[in-house]
Amino acid sequence: MSTTAITIAPLHLPTSLSDEDAGEFRAYGDLNRLVCDEAVGLPDLAPDVEQMLPAWHDSTDTLSTGLVARIGDDIVGMITIDYAQEADAHAAEIDVLVPDACAGLGVEDALLDAAVTEARDHGRTLLQTWSLHRPLETDRMIVPRTGWGRVPATALSDALERHGYVCEQVERNSELDLHADPAPLVAALADAEAFAGRDYRTVHWMAPTPPEHRDGYAAILARLSTDAPSGDMEFVAEEWDAARVVRRDARNTAAGQAFSVVAVEHVPTGELVAYNELLIGADRTGVTHQFGTLVASHHRGHRLGMIVKCANLLRWRELMPSSAVVSTFNAEENRPMLSINEAIGFVPVSYAGAWQKRL
Repeated sequence: MSTTAITIAPLHLPTSLSDEDAGEFRAYGDLNRLVCDEAVGLPDLAPDVEQMLPAWHDSTDTLSTGLVARIGDDIVGMITIDYAQEADAHAAEIDVLVPDACAGLGVEDALLDAAVTEARDHGRTLLQTWSLHRPLETDRMIVPRTGWGRVPATALSDALERHGYVCEQVERNSELDLHADPAPLVAALADAEAFAGRDYRTVHWMAPTPPEHRDGYAAILARLSTDAPSGDMEFVAEEWDAARVVRRDARNTAAGQAFSVVAVEHVPTGELVAYNELLIGADRTGVTHQFGTLVASHHRGHRLGMIVKCANLLRWRELMPSSAVVSTFNAEENRPMLSINEAIGFVPVSYAGAWQKRL
């Protein structure tokens, strides 16, 4: 492979994965999984290409774009750039994908430079990204500005630091054995429900969200961008309504995925005040991914996080008996949620660094 010149061009978005021009987008899906595998040994952290394509086609809430780096005819890396579509959004979220075989060729630097140009062209003044890390202690450890957690330096983190990114936060990726004895989940759920009392009750559904829950679900989803611990990562307050819930449900089920929601309703007000989400792809033997878990700030202290997690996990074991593990990410400073995870059997398997660069 010649290293004389790196060329960068837009990632082509096909209408369908069965189209003749879908090869480049399929290569993106393969590269995404390869990078997750090489970085932490967990290729299933990346969604498959069938799951990603619907989100790329619907830019109502997020515009997704990509760039492909080549040396000659060989793909040596890619970068995706997502733009939240809220009126006051000023960040571009990037994902740098460079395989180990192409390390040291300057691919990361070329892609990061190109991302700056793209972000400025879209009127953005902030770049954000995440790096994956194994649970190792090495000679060079990165401590985020929150002071919580630490991750080993990698080729990607070195490139990010060269380009002026700051590690703001560390997130822990944990897994739970779905085939383990459910007794701890059953006991924890019973204790939490007794503690919460009669003012709270659980509701649950499989996507698509029933019409009667769409407004309440939208309201609690909107809180995730402002209530979840995020250090100094700057996130715009997301705008949610019933129509956005419908769009999200469509994306999350378009490729045969199954998506379960358990929420807690505050009985006196009818407000949904906590939720937990689990998703699995069309292959029901694959990894289950926990999407969001949140307790509204004004209802914390009632063990609602334990309720939604345990109730959804117990329900999921019956719905998806062939899935072996569930994977989740939580901020290292989010001790209340990590304590819940640890109490019911989650164990850390990898970490992520959250990075920002102001333009």
